[in-house]
Amino acid sequence: MAEVRTETMTVNMGPQHPSTHGVLRLVLELDGETVVSVSPTIGFLHTGIEKTAEQKKWQQVIPLVERMDYLGAQSNSLAYCLSVEKLLGMEVPQRVKDIRVLIAELQRISSHLVWFGTHGMEIGAITVMLYAFREREILMNLNEMMAGFRFFPSYIRVGGLRDDLPRGFKEAVTAFIDRLPGKLDEYETMLTKNPIWLDRTRGVGTITLADCYQYGLFGPIARAAGGDYDVRRAFPYSGYETYKFDVIGASNGDVYDRYITRVAEMRESVKIIRQALDRIEPVGEWQVADRKVAPPPKDEVYTEMEALIQHFLIYSQGFNVPAGEAYVPVEGPRGEHGCYVVSDGTNRPWRVHMRSPGLMASQALHKFIVGGMIADVVAVIGSLDVVMGDVDR
Repeated sequence: MAEVRTETMTVNMGPQHPSTHGVLRLVLELDGETVVSVSPTIGFLHTGIEKTAEQKKWQQVIPLVERMDYLGAQSNSLAYCLSVEKLLGMEVPQRVKDIRVLIAELQRISSHLVWFGTHGMEIGAITVMLYAFREREILMNLNEMMAGFRFFPSYIRVGGLRDDLPRGFKEAVTAFIDRLPGKLDEYETMLTKNPIWLDRTRGVGTITLADCYQYGLFGPIARAAGGDYDVRRAFPYSGYETYKFDVIGASNGDVYDRYITRVAEMRESVKIIRQALDRIEPVGEWQVADRKVAPPPKDEVYTEMEALIQHFLIYSQGFNVPAGEAYVPVEGPRGEHGCYVVSDGTNRPWRVHMRSPGLMASQALHKFIVGGMIADVVAVIGSLDVVMGDVDR
């Protein structure tokens, strides 16, 4: 009887692949359709943002950090501004804090809607993508209304905000959050009990909470595995300790529970947004009073020489930040998203470094994929919500 010999097969998945959420390359070793090993390769989207930041003035770094995790742009800028303000020893007005909370939660919903739509589409629920992007388009309109830019508003600034909220903004946000819960019900009607969705997601890509913490995975991934760590609770910023919301989680740590967790997070964001809207006064401060950091009001610039000079200095030379280092984490859409900044006392940062949740998820891919089927690789990557701009920077 002839001896039957088998061998594994090595294949590339990516970097030009529609379901790797960017230019991620996976070298997969397969035994039949079972994944034996996986070797992630990153760096195809490296843009040198952190290095470029060293040549920019402090305020000029904001458009750069927003382009790292481009689906959570204003979470990036919030983490960066909080770190620089910590070095400055600066406390922004309460109204600014409340507006920042409002913006951060709108950004979380926007990011989760992109994840929801693309994740569903990759597994075969194509209609879901059309539904999710319908609501996300409203959020893009809100960004445009607020700052004139749809994707990268650069609205959060060191010392406050770029400008006060525009007329009608609160009413537009209220209309959106009144609409969203019913739309989330529609989403869940399509997927949560769908037998095909359950077959493709339950028991797939499981990970334990211990492994999550071992690999530095926080946010929805860890909470879906039974964790309760949320930066907004553990290390409150911008007054989050005064808001009422639940830290949502699950227990199985699979693709399905990560789906359940993120959908529930959108509902909690709606709760937080309602509270923020109630707190924000129609008129009030939108930046600190320190004229060394915040530019003078335009009416003073046009009428007072000192204000004109200060305006010129801020926009031409920037401002100096005391020497030192600071790290402030925020709860971004993908988990703990922190910004580490180092100042040498000049008007430019000596170092800017982002803690990337996507990088942590990429390095732990083998824990989710090995032992599973090749058909489940796409479902796993989608459930991790990896953004390659965040990974490569």
